[in-house]
Order: sequence, then structure tokens, then C-alpha cells
Amino acid sequence: MSGGLSHIDSFDPKPRLAAEAGQPMPFQTERTMFNQDGNILPSPWEFTNYGQSGIPVSALFPHVGSIADELTVIRSMTAPFMEHAQANFYFHCGMPFTGFPSMGAWITYGLGSDNQNLPGFVVLGSGGIPLGGVNVFGNGFLPAIHQGSLIYPEHASPLHNVQPSESDASQRGRLSFINDLDDGFLQQTNGHAQVEAAIDNYEIAYRMQTAVPELVDLARETEATKTLYGLDSPNASTVAYGRQCLVARRLIERGVRFVELTMVGTDGMGQAANPWDQHTKLEEGHTANALTVDQPVAGLVKDLKSRGLLDETLVVFFRGVWTDAFRPRNKWTGPQSDGVQFVVGRRRS
Repeated sequence: MSGGLSHIDSFDPKPRLAAEAGQPMPFQTERTMFNQDGNILPSPWEFTNYGQSGIPVSALFPHVGSIADELTVIRSMTAPFMEHAQANFYFHCGMPFTGFPSMGAWITYGLGSDNQNLPGFVVLGSGGIPLGGVNVFGNGFLPAIHQGSLIYPEHASPLHNVQPSESDASQRGRLSFINDLDDGFLQQTNGHAQVEAAIDNYEIAYRMQTAVPELVDLARETEATKTLYGLDSPNASTVAYGRQCLVARRLIERGVRFVELTMVGTDGMGQAANPWDQHTKLEEGHTANALTVDQPVAGLVKDLKSRGLLDETLVVFFRGVWTDAFRPRNKWTGPQSDGVQFVVGRRRS
């Protein structure tokens, strides 16, 4: 949710905001980036307690609310960074700058992959990259085979840099010749990890040419499944994100260890790489963005559960890491906005 879904308008209600609406902050506040301190603005959305757990969810997310008893809400996480790229690196890599492995890289490094035809770490693209660039999904100092591989389910060519331009037999012969040369070079470098990773990348790129088209072909999915994910929605961005979520389920079925979905370039009021970054027009932007993700995310959790996959899959739905750098709220409400919110589909044992 690049740009920062407003937690106090989604899963973290603050009743005191309504009680003190329009008033200045009742205590001294720290200096902010532009030093603009506005008055208190309550959430424009009503909250409902869902399920046996009674988790409060705003009217923005009725579909997610319907799976409340599958969720855990974490409201205690904070971050010290206010700049978008730093925040993205910090969340993914634990450091506010490039050069360190992303979470998906660490997972695949430690656990490997259950599918030899697909990468262990896949990022599903939606037309752009969050601020910080592809290094947000990078391998850092780990072997290159562990970096996130971008797949674009909506594009005619879902793999931008891998397209079969010759027959399989011809490619196989060419790759075997290259591998013979690479193996010789690998021996000369005493088995250097980066050389070995490059050889592995050639191999998996070759196999992905067949595996990925089959992966993103949803023709065999039932109409009921497509409806569950919102693929029949009149809202084009819901359909696009729903397709990402459905492809994510298919990746999980195929043993891909770590899948990350992205949401950029949609109808929110933030810039394309940060659609949730509403400095203004909170209601318009968050309404559009929530419509994009609400049904597909809930559909993914329901589908995983129905197939027994939720027993071994952790689903994390999160807002970008942010602080209260811009005090006036069309989005933020002073010091209450530096919490980082997660909604997690529980693993059951």
C-alpha cells in the first residue's frame, strides 16, 4: 500500500478525534517537515466491529471486515523515517538505504523454493515501481538468484526481459553452450557465488518462458473464483488488483515461497508511485484506493482458506512506513499517525 494507508481511517479508530474535532492539539507537538500544525480532523468513515473477534474496520473495507476472524491487527509498530524511498527500504530491508537484502530475498535464501521453474521471490507489478526502485526487492549482498523477479499479470508480455525469440531446442542448445563456458569460468574463480548465481539466473529465465504464460492464464479458473476476486467489477483498478491476487494464489499453489503485490499508478490522489499518499482530498483518494484492494484481498484470504493453503501461508496487508512529518491532516492527525498498521491472515496450526 505504497504511500501509507491511513490507519486511523481503516483499522485503528480514534474516538477522541471525533470528540475534539476542529480543536487544536491539546498538547505541545514536535516540529514537523513543513511545520504546519492543523486542527484535529476525525475520520469521515464509520467503524463497525466485525466477527467474533470484534475487530473494528472502517466502511472503506467491508469485504476485509467479513474475514475479521482470520485477522490479527498490529498497531504498535513505528518507524523513524519520513521520506518515501527510505521508508520503503526500511520496511523491506531493515535499513533505510540500498545494499541490504529484501525480506523476500532472506526468506528464499533460508528456505529455498519448492518450484524449479519459477523464482522463489516474485513481485507482481502493476505498471510501476514504488519509490526506492527495484532495489526495494533486491538481494543486497546475497546471491542474485534471491532477488525479487517482476511479473506483470496484466501485460501481454508479463516478463519484460524474457521472451522466447527462437525454438525451445535452439534455446536449449545455446544455453548449454553458454553454461559450458560459464562452468569453466566458475572453476577459474574458485566457485564465486555471483558467477554461480548468474548461471542459475540463465537457467530459471529459460524455464520461466514456459511457466509464466501458464501461470497468468486464468482461463481455467471458474467464474465463481473470478467473481470472488472482483474480476467482474465495473472498476478497472479492482479488476487489475484482483488479477494480481489471483495470480498470487496460483504462485503459492506452485510452491513460490514469497510473493509481493504492488499497488502503484491507480486512482488515489498521491503520485503514481505512492497512491495512498493523500496530502489532500483524503475521502476521494482513499475511497478510490480502498475500492481497488478491498474485495481482491478478502477474496484471496477466503480462497486460500477454502483450499487449505491458509494453514501454511501468512498474508500481510500493510500500509507504508511513515511518521507524522506533515502535521496537518487531510491524512495525518499529529502524533497518532506514526503507527504502522498491519492486517495479517493468521497461520493456523
